[in-house]
Amino acid sequence: MKQYILTVIAFSITMLSHAQIGSYPNMPTADHTPMMNSTWEAIDKLMYQVTTKDNKKIYTPHYPPELKRLENKTVELPGYLVPLTSGRNHKTFMLSVLPITQCQFCGTNGIPPMVEIFMKKESVRYTEDPIKIKGKMKFNPEPLQGNAEIQIVDAELIPYKAD
Repeated sequence: MKQYILTVIAFSITMLSHAQIGSYPNMPTADHTPMMNSTWEAIDKLMYQVTTKDNKKIYTPHYPPELKRLENKTVELPGYLVPLTSGRNHKTFMLSVLPITQCQFCGTNGIPPMVEIFMKKESVRYTEDPIKIKGKMKFNPEPLQGNAEIQIVDAELIPYKAD
């Protein structure tokens, strides 16, 4: 009886793994190309100074010189829309170099660089495809009060072309 149960379990595992492997070629996949460019590379250098107050750790952003040079400048950033609220259309959202649906283990190698986007006029419809944003880079003076450390304000959606 034991041998029969072990045989059934082994057969089931084999069939399940074959079924999963066999289904992947037919599944559509989103473009998972990282959107890194020189602006994203500067953003990725953001560091945090860690201090302690009343037994609580406080993380204060430190902007390196190459990132500071972009403050109040108009930048173009390709990336993936990460919604902050539910719905189809978004005027405020996060933009990431990697798609939110990258994989079930997303974040295991650290959080990808992201910025908060504030659209100037139109909202952006949610998509898993890459988009491109143009706007003015601002540093949030009070990141501990909420919102992202780096923001793109007066943003506009511009045509995205893969390089």
